[in-house]
Amino acid sequence: MDEPILTIEEREAINGGRWFSSLSPSLRHDILRCTFVKRYKDGDLICARGDPPDQWIACAKGAVRVSSTTVSGKQVTLTYVEPGIWFGDVAIFDGDRRTHDAYAHGDTTIVCVARADFQKILASHIELYEALMRLQARRIRQLFGLVEDLNTLPLRARLAKQLIHLVRSYGVPNLADGSQMRIGLHLAQEELAQLLGASRQRVNQELKAMEREQAIRIEPAGLVVLDRAALMRISEADDQ
Repeated sequence: MDEPILTIEEREAINGGRWFSSLSPSLRHDILRCTFVKRYKDGDLICARGDPPDQWIACAKGAVRVSSTTVSGKQVTLTYVEPGIWFGDVAIFDGDRRTHDAYAHGDTTIVCVARADFQKILASHIELYEALMRLQARRIRQLFGLVEDLNTLPLRARLAKQLIHLVRSYGVPNLADGSQMRIGLHLAQEELAQLLGASRQRVNQELKAMEREQAIRIEPAGLVVLDRAALMRISEADDQ
């Protein structure tokens, strides 16, 4: 069921997004004025491969798991869209159908702008064209960086980089020790392995090694980062 009102935390997540916060106040106002809100439970399908590009979407709470399906029918997770991030604009621009499935990961809230409203905003705010070009450029840089890492870095360094990113996006301070950060996005080791293009067994081995080095702690509820600087050293040492 659609819920027309965002919570304070959800609205802060949208307004605090790096890209969205760089827009002019009038453009942000016109975008939010056209949005409608949808809420999903863990595992709910948000949009499917082959769907028409009828909405521009931003995550306001939880995460959106973007995945594809192999010829054998296995689902492979490609990325997680975090709160404050917009997506779906590429399909609106080229008019082609969506290329991947998107599922809610945990209780998830998204805001949507209908395609017709998106085009009206473009027509009245030339600023949005340049802003979207910057957004696409950033995505391309990130994609090239991921491809480079996949081809040049060992799994240990790539895992450390991924954990640093997850802490930055989903880190929750430990109440008992504020220097420790719990990763609030709950990922099974298989899901983490898919993000890295590796097997669950190899990722498990690297996680245990990092735990022995007291960089992280593995708990049933997820991962706790004990020493972010140690993770940085792991990624930088293996990057040379």
